[in-house]
Amino acid sequence: MNWILLAILTAFFYGTYNVFIKVSSGHINQIVGAVILQVVAALVGSLVLVFLKITNSPLVISQKGVVYAIFAGIAVGLAEITSFYVFSKGVSISVGLPIIIGGSVLVGAILGLTFLGETPNPIHYLGIATIIAGIIILTIK
Repeated sequence: MNWILLAILTAFFYGTYNVFIKVSSGHINQIVGAVILQVVAALVGSLVLVFLKITNSPLVISQKGVVYAIFAGIAVGLAEITSFYVFSKGVSISVGLPIIIGGSVLVGAILGLTFLGETPNPIHYLGIATIIAGIIILTIK
């Protein structure tokens, strides 16, 4: 699958998952909601893993990959918990979600520059500046 289509599909999944966090956040304890979300996500991932194993798809696993996956799991677990807290405060999805997703893109870009040695071009810097401006605009009351 083309990476752009895959990225759009991923954005769709992130968007819908955040909407479901928003609509459930007023009806469930934040930690309970995050744990349920994570258990269901682990079950879905496990089913896909079983499918890959049954179809003899190559499964590359390295110690470095496992360690980074653990760190990613910690980060996403905390992100899910804090998302439930954000939306339980009554923040609208049209304001909260762009700040969360835009902010995560900004953090990822900064980490890519500082720790991964990536070198964006001027258009990429313009995109990063636009994200910062968007976050500022959304937080103005």
